[in-house]
Amino acid sequence: MINMPLSNDPCLQRFGIEEEYFITDLRSRRMVAEPSAWVLDACREAIGQGFAYELLQGQIEVASPIFDSAAQATAYLSRVRRDLNQTLAEHGLGVICSGSHPLAEWKAQRITVQSHYQQLLGEYEIVARRSVVCGLHVHAEIPSGVDRVAVMNEVLPWLPMLLALSVSSPFWQGQLTGYFSYRQVACDEWPRMGVPEYLPDDQAFEHYLALLHQTRAADKEVDVWWGCRPSLRYPTLELRMTDACPRLIDALMLASLYRVMVKHACLLPAPGSHYRPESHWMLKENRIQARRWGPYGRFVLLPDTTPMSLAQWLDRAQQTFAATARILGEDGVFDQARQILQVGTSAERQVRCFDRPHTSALVRRQAVVDLLLEESAEG
Repeated sequence: MINMPLSNDPCLQRFGIEEEYFITDLRSRRMVAEPSAWVLDACREAIGQGFAYELLQGQIEVASPIFDSAAQATAYLSRVRRDLNQTLAEHGLGVICSGSHPLAEWKAQRITVQSHYQQLLGEYEIVARRSVVCGLHVHAEIPSGVDRVAVMNEVLPWLPMLLALSVSSPFWQGQLTGYFSYRQVACDEWPRMGVPEYLPDDQAFEHYLALLHQTRAADKEVDVWWGCRPSLRYPTLELRMTDACPRLIDALMLASLYRVMVKHACLLPAPGSHYRPESHWMLKENRIQARRWGPYGRFVLLPDTTPMSLAQWLDRAQQTFAATARILGEDGVFDQARQILQVGTSAERQVRCFDRPHTSALVRRQAVVDLLLEESAEG
């Protein structure tokens, strides 16, 4: 995401989106372990300034410019996906944008040769090698003078809802896992990933980072990968918990809903003031529900409330954030979220495709790859 001066406009919530893709052979339907230099050059030319390498050679990332509106994000990412797929198709390749790849085997993958990724390999070894996952990351700008950790604490309880809407990784090592987001299970192999530590404010976060750096437990600049975190590069709060979305419309909806939540928190006189240890505990349990059951999870916001369905949670979100959504011109975001419940999450669509009878498991997995290729190519 390209840096820009901060904005304090109460009717504006600037944001950026990062999408990760698996490069996929259209014939074998398998993830490409070692794409050639000319393939990566073609990807870089198609994406432009937003191109970035990823941990594995068969993955690439697009890091968007800063957007003022969902329309800008739609135009940019539609163009990126279109140009990327058209360019790669000339070489018999395509891209899949999903939390996991149905035919990827981690032992076959190769770590990117750049020094940063080689450093991660040296420090984390098999955990890095096994990290064959793709996520949707959204940066939401935080105005100057607003405590980013306080804002984070305000939105954290809602993040399993976003995860449950995004789930797209039911496969791992070619097998159905029983999880709607196995990516979130794989993420827990890493340190300092998943649910953030319980921290009250920015000052506590800085103390936490300083302590890690002082004790050499982590590099202060790179080694905190929570599902939501204050960015160390930009004046933003970064969502990282959500799976990558094959359908661009779903990714855009999640980005819009997240920025509405962040804007709502920024407008409160004391964001995060109701976040307490019990909230932290429920956040962890709701994430477990979301990654295991996706839209069929049962979610509890506080210990003294009854479990609710994802549809009921969306109703609660609309009651809480409707006014802020209107301010940002995102009135339709809740209906867009409900559309996912009607047509099914990506994980549900993948499982339905795989469950077709009278064909071999390999043919059915290839059919799932074809589904993901098709959805990832649609603008």
